[in-house]
Amino acid sequence: MTDIMVLGSFTATCGQSSFVPTAAKPRQVLALLALQADRVVTAPTLMEEIWGEELPRSAATTLQTYILQLRRKLSAALECDAVEAKDVLVTLHGGYLLRARPERVDAQQFERMAASGGRAFEAGDDRTASQLLGQALGLWRGPALMDVKVGRVLQLDVVRLEEQRMTVLERRIDADLRLGRHGELVPELSVLAARHPMHETFCAQLMTALYRSGGVCRALDAYQRLRSALVKELGLEPSQRLQRLHQAMLSGEEFADHRSFDTAHSRTAARLTNRTTAA
Repeated sequence: MTDIMVLGSFTATCGQSSFVPTAAKPRQVLALLALQADRVVTAPTLMEEIWGEELPRSAATTLQTYILQLRRKLSAALECDAVEAKDVLVTLHGGYLLRARPERVDAQQFERMAASGGRAFEAGDDRTASQLLGQALGLWRGPALMDVKVGRVLQLDVVRLEEQRMTVLERRIDADLRLGRHGELVPELSVLAARHPMHETFCAQLMTALYRSGGVCRALDAYQRLRSALVKELGLEPSQRLQRLHQAMLSGEEFADHRSFDTAHSRTAARLTNRTTAA
């Protein structure tokens, strides 16, 4: 049975034996095949991941060598198994496919749980949403493929997974806010707002949690910290959503949800934050 974990350090095992190579390029190949488990990855895609646009003349032959090395690692891991390595790492349709059941790949588990939790959230079943989204987040052990050198193909998958992770986290917190868990959320949201000082959704969630738990002054301070960061780093004021939330708190108004102040729910500041951090 093949187990693949990419949400953190990269592991791929058969039984109790790992078949992840230590060499950087074969490791990249296996990581891309693992992330696309049970789907064909073409040889040109694998070569683009390893070498980018600067393909050596021997690229096709070298890729075949890496596949053979991976199959040898698989053979060692499958020493007591009747399955042959070529039936797990398959040559197919001009590319390669790594066989693995979806329930044995943490990224695919995450996406399924996230989708189920998202449906519960949209249906207003906040208790179920919080549970499912929390379980999905619990699969993460660190940044995706944190110990793999990634090329431009894997980088897109890593960014996609990290974006999904942030969306799931935002939704889980929103579900918990709607469940009235304001005081419980303050420590977590304080850390998130500090780590992402220009992320408007985390700031709005922190402001709501503080306001609902009696920390009006701290909620207003959180807004000012966000505003200062946006003005200093980007020359931008907070969105209308945040400004309206801030005004409602200054006025002592009642409001149902921080999201009610902006139905469009723009994430412009969050995207700019990610770009700034990446640079």
